[in-house]
Amino acid sequence: MQAGLALAGGMLAGALPARAQDNPMPEVLREALERQGDAPVLGNPEGDITLTEFFDYNCSFCRQTVPVLQKLIQGDPQLRVVFREWPIFGEGSLFAAQASLASLQQGKYWRFHVELMKIRGRAEEASVLRAAKKVGLDVARLRKDMEADKVLAHIDHSMALADHMALAGTPTFIAGNDALFGQQRLKDLQKLVEQARTDLL
Repeated sequence: MQAGLALAGGMLAGALPARAQDNPMPEVLREALERQGDAPVLGNPEGDITLTEFFDYNCSFCRQTVPVLQKLIQGDPQLRVVFREWPIFGEGSLFAAQASLASLQQGKYWRFHVELMKIRGRAEEASVLRAAKKVGLDVARLRKDMEADKVLAHIDHSMALADHMALAGTPTFIAGNDALFGQQRLKDLQKLVEQARTDLL
């Protein structure tokens, strides 16, 4: 993974605001962003366009984006959505990210993700485990799976990607060769996806 990022040569910082024909994202970077690091995938796994979200469970704008993403996915049967856990707001965020990724082993990622985004106040160990119990997760198994290599590798991969691309913070949405930062309306994300289809297909 690191070798692939090195080959990208830091080009994305310039590529994101530009049109595809002017400064396209290097394919090695697109592969690392959309296909590597055991990232959870929602929507259509075989969709024609991938939208990637970098988020943190202690990001208020990320929490507000959940229903917007639901509508986006429901309205676009060809959209593939990749979630990149990027815990940048402290230990509670890291605990939440590890728990969330571990829930994949119990087939409850999306339900748990939504419940974590509903937490009032900070996501931290106690509130995360309450959310886990609420959605019926086996907490003992969850704690064990949180330390799995692929969970930690996903977080490391997301951190490396975000650093390499010089992302400004959460949430960041990337599709095609463009990105949006901060809270977004449904029509803004739809436009981002439509532009990606125009550029790449």
